[in-house]
Amino acid sequence: MLRLPVLFLAGMIFFFATLLTSFAQIPPPPEGEAEQAVEGFSIAPDDPVVAMLDSLASLKVFDAMERHADTTIVRKYNYPTGFVPAFSDSVYAHRLSRLDAYSPFEFVYNSHVKTFIDLYARHRRELTERMLGLGELYFPMFEEQLDRHNVPLEMKYLAVVESALNPTARSRVGATGLWQFMYHTGLLYGLEVNSYVDHRLDPLKSTIAAAEHLGDLYDIYGDWSLAIAAYNAGPGTVNRAIRRGGGVRDFWLIRHFLPRETRNYVPAFIAITYVMEYAEEHNLYASPPAYTHHDTDTIQVQQKLSLRDVSNLLDIPLDHLRYLNPTFRQNIIPHNADDPYVLRLPKTHAGDFLANAEAIYNYRSPEEIAQEEKAARLAETTVHVVRRGEVLGTIARRYGTTVREIQQLNNIRGTVIRPGQRLVVRAPAPAAAPAAAGANVHVVRSGETLGIIARRYNVTVTQLQQWNNLSGTLIRAGQHLMVRPPEASASSN
Repeated sequence: MLRLPVLFLAGMIFFFATLLTSFAQIPPPPEGEAEQAVEGFSIAPDDPVVAMLDSLASLKVFDAMERHADTTIVRKYNYPTGFVPAFSDSVYAHRLSRLDAYSPFEFVYNSHVKTFIDLYARHRRELTERMLGLGELYFPMFEEQLDRHNVPLEMKYLAVVESALNPTARSRVGATGLWQFMYHTGLLYGLEVNSYVDHRLDPLKSTIAAAEHLGDLYDIYGDWSLAIAAYNAGPGTVNRAIRRGGGVRDFWLIRHFLPRETRNYVPAFIAITYVMEYAEEHNLYASPPAYTHHDTDTIQVQQKLSLRDVSNLLDIPLDHLRYLNPTFRQNIIPHNADDPYVLRLPKTHAGDFLANAEAIYNYRSPEEIAQEEKAARLAETTVHVVRRGEVLGTIARRYGTTVREIQQLNNIRGTVIRPGQRLVVRAPAPAAAPAAAGANVHVVRSGETLGIIARRYNVTVTQLQQWNNLSGTLIRAGQHLMVRPPEASASSN
């Protein structure tokens, strides 16, 4: 007697399942949908994923970029500017099932994933577009190394979760760089860290280390969800969660045994992979930084070099050089004859460096570079060049400081100094006296370029070169430059 109702009920279930499947295959309408059927889940304000994403707001490499005007963007679905699409759960689930079909990683859809999709695609849209732009610089290199180490290419999006592709990102516990390596884990994978260099900040070296680390974790668990959970929390934490879960190796079944950050880590990875792959469907388009992967070139450095000098001599913003070369902690590239360090430059300036390499290398000695950089890192400091007859006491009185402080700043044990020696002193340098030509002559200060000086005096770089018989753009601190036409100089006397 119960057979007919049971068959009827089974038929109805089959009917609705078929109906839902057909709806899932319908492409999203241009105006989007607002259905929110999945149960809500909130992200804590202090979640590391949010903190890393927000760090992009202050990344200076975007400040001077030439952003695409809205009229230059070809919007695939003809969405108006500023429109934020929203889709039904069935559409999200269908799209993720398509990603799942072509990946060894298990892409699922649930409330946790949906909340992170909303974070990237709705609440932090401008920052997500910055990450899309940064991907144009980093993803080609990520993919090459992941493929070389037999790691799924989708793992390139793990760096987005880790650092939001901020090359100088540092977490509250000390994890550093694009792939957020802790100090000891980095050492295990050959990432050198010393006073001058931090290979955790090196995009290429850290990517190779991340690919090797991910491969090792997958060998342990045989599951990519658990491998990336262990990448975040460490194998010991994941192993304890597995034991507490009765030995089951399924992230979603042991999730509640993991720390909160790791519980959110896998959903965030699924969400950012989805948003990156379906960016246009969400009316998201790359906001390009100053440089992409194809806009840069590398040069092996043959001796100790200062990024500040390269910035001044080639007229490249120091913030851009630091962004392209985050490895060097003190703006100094050390000399390593056995394994030379690499300087990454915009392609437009690489030729200028090679053409002027000798002048750039000889611009300042290694000792001068170290002193200038030390002074630049300290508030209200300058470098004093010792003159004949000067002693530490007279220099201290001149700058309103003490002999002991000068000794500490310069690692001097005694009081012996020599003419020409450069000393860091904690006081502003006195104003340089003008040359005989008065206001028509400018004395170059440390950090100035021809462009900066030209803007200050409302003239052009070409005029400065003509008036001073300069064939290039190289100038040095202390150099006297004519900043008015020679006629103006003559009439002023």
